[in-house]
Amino acid sequence: MLSEEQAAVVPGDHVFDQAIAFRPAGAGLLTGASHPAYANMVGPYGGIIAAIMLNAVLCQENLLGEPVSLTVNYAAPIADGDYTLQVRTVRTNRSTQHWAVELVQDHGVAVFATVLTAIRRDTWEASDVTFPQVPAADQVAPFPTQGRAPWAACYDMRFMSGGPDALNGDATVPEIRVWVRDQPPRPLDFPALAAICDAFFPMIYARKQKRVPIGTVSLTTYFHANAAELQQTGTRHVLGVARSHRYGKGFFDQSGLFWSPDGVLLASTHQVIYFKA
Repeated sequence: MLSEEQAAVVPGDHVFDQAIAFRPAGAGLLTGASHPAYANMVGPYGGIIAAIMLNAVLCQENLLGEPVSLTVNYAAPIADGDYTLQVRTVRTNRSTQHWAVELVQDHGVAVFATVLTAIRRDTWEASDVTFPQVPAADQVAPFPTQGRAPWAACYDMRFMSGGPDALNGDATVPEIRVWVRDQPPRPLDFPALAAICDAFFPMIYARKQKRVPIGTVSLTTYFHANAAELQQTGTRHVLGVARSHRYGKGFFDQSGLFWSPDGVLLASTHQVIYFKA
C-alpha cells in the first residue's frame, strides 16, 4: 500500500493547480476562470483568490527571489466565471521586487494586490512566539465538510478550538486552533500556503454565538519560510492559530500564525473583515 506521502497528487494534476491556472493574454495580461471546487457562499473562496494573485507574480519571467509578503484587497464582489489579471512590476531593486496585480471582470477591478518578493540571505534568526502544545494532527478528528460551502471540502481541517460549530454557549473562545492541509494531500508551496492562510472560520461566530454576514476586505500574509522549508513540510498538516482583537463599527480584525508540524513558523497573517450584526 502506498504511504500518505506517496499517494499525494503530483502538483499540476491537483484540483488546486487547476484552480490557479491561467492563459497568457498579452503583455502583462493573464486570463483564468473560477473553479467550482473552491466556490464559497457567494463567489470564490477568498484564499483561492489570494493564491491566484500570488501565482500571477510567481509565473513571471523576470521574477526576483521568493515571496515575502502578499496583501490582497477584495474591492468588489467576485463573480463566478472568467477574469483577467493585469500584472506589473512597480520597482525592482538589487534584492527586492515590488509587484501590483489587478483581477478584472466586466464590472471593473474586483481585487487588487501587492506582492513583495526578495532574495533571502542567511542571517541571525529568532522568534518571539512559541509553538503551542497541541495534539498531533492524527489525534484530532477531521472536521466534517458535508453541507458546507464547496471550498471547505478542499481541505482536511482538524479543529481543537474555534471551529464554525463552536456555538455551544461559550462566547469567550480565545482563539482558533486547527490543523489543516490540502485535500487530497498536496506538497506545500507558496500559493498553497497563501490559500491556507485564509482557511480560518471567522471568530465572530463564536463570540456572537451565531453566524452573521461577513466578508474579508483586506488580507495580508507574511511568508517567514523559504521554499526549502515549505518542501520539508511536504504534504503534512500545518498548524494554524488565530485570534481577534476588536469587533465594532462594522469591522473586526483576525490575526493568524501558521507552523509546520516541526514547529517552524511558516507565515503570519492579518485581515480585516466586514460584518453585519
